[in-house]
Order: sequence, then structure tokens, then C-alpha cells
Amino acid sequence: MARITGLGGIFYVVRDPEASRAWYRDVLGLDAEYGPMFRWSDETGAEPYSLISHFSSDTYLQPSTAGFMINLRVDKLDDMLDHLRAKGVEIIGEADEGYGKFAWLLDCDGIKIELWQQMEAPPAATGDTA
Repeated sequence: MARITGLGGIFYVVRDPEASRAWYRDVLGLDAEYGPMFRWSDETGAEPYSLISHFSSDTYLQPSTAGFMINLRVDKLDDMLDHLRAKGVEIIGEADEGYGKFAWLLDCDGIKIELWQQMEAPPAATGDTA
């Protein structure tokens, strides 16, 4: 059966994503192109990581009305989606971005959950991720 393998990131809305990234860099010493990124190794060789990502709008977090989203890493997204659908969970979207496969659902409180199966190293920075 598919399993959750760790926290993929924390996503929340801020007024100025660049200023937030600068604060994390300057105050806490955490620097990366998308925001603070925590790397580790695992048996897949995929260079797994977690990050804190700042957004200038909440459009990526919709349809949830919360100002944050939970991203969970999974080892086998397709198997996890089969499991969730069998439990009656509505999957509100899916995408394959090349560097990873994603799916979204809302938890019982309306919080958006992003499931992520990492496929490669993270993409190059392009500025605001929203």
C-alpha cells in the first residue's frame, strides 16, 4: 500500500514573498531559491527536500479558505489516490510537472492537502511561485 513519506512543505500567503524569503535568509540563515529548503537523502536517490514557500495570493490554496496548505510527500501517488478514492475522498485535481506528480484534496475541515511524489531535483527558480 502507498504511504506518506514525510512533510513536503508549508505553504502560506504573505504580503511580500521576497521580503519573507529575505527575513528567513537574514534572520534565521535559511536560504534557497523558493524559500528555506531542508534536504536529506533516502533510498530513492531522488534528493528529497522540504521547503517553506511564500505566496503573494491565495489562488494556489483555493478552494480552501485557509491561509495555508499542507503538502505531504508520498512514495506512490497513483496507489495513494486509488486508496483515497476507495475511501470516498474527492480528488480535486492532479498534475504531472515533470519534477513531480501532484494531487489535491480537502481534509474534513476544508484544509487543502497537496500530495506530492517527487520525480527529480527541484525546478529552477522563476520568482514568485504563485
